[in-house]
Amino acid sequence: MSRARQIALGLAGLACLALPLALLGGGCFGRVGGVDDKAIGTPASADEPQRVRIPSLGVDSPLIRVNTLGKDRSVQGPPPEQGMTAGWYSGGAIPGERGVAVIIGHRDDRDGRTAVFRKLDAVDEGTVIDVERGDGRVLHFVVTRTETVEKSVPVARKEQPASQERKLLLVTCAGAPDPGERPARNLVVHATLRP
Repeated sequence: MSRARQIALGLAGLACLALPLALLGGGCFGRVGGVDDKAIGTPASADEPQRVRIPSLGVDSPLIRVNTLGKDRSVQGPPPEQGMTAGWYSGGAIPGERGVAVIIGHRDDRDGRTAVFRKLDAVDEGTVIDVERGDGRVLHFVVTRTETVEKSVPVARKEQPASQERKLLLVTCAGAPDPGERPARNLVVHATLRP
């Protein structure tokens, strides 16, 4: 299957994806699977992402490729023990290509320690997000808006697979969980590629 076809199918799935990002205990994400440990900061190809940076927040993380969907069709996040590492959902678009690319990160780990996207709620319109590709090229995305949604709401519900725009979504959990529960909401940061 061609890479373009794989991306198109991934985006089609992403458009109806709930991305509830099943959260457990103190950590953001539940079950973990489909993680290519060899890919931490080392992309499989020159156009795939290897790092994400948000200079205004001090975020500078290598990326793990995540590609597994749970039974509820949610994308599985990075392993909880790698809370300071974000994950690129390889079933969606490659950042910088047409469509919607998704990067997922923990807000805190299962022990409640600070994780990579702990301060993500501090971004606002105009914040710059840098994504470094395998060939060293850095793509600059600019935040257009943020939203907090219930986990049952598809994160990419308004995004069309045939979109000519080059978009990036950063996703983490939002809100404080009830004791013994997991947060029921996601923070979604929408950004577009800066020309």
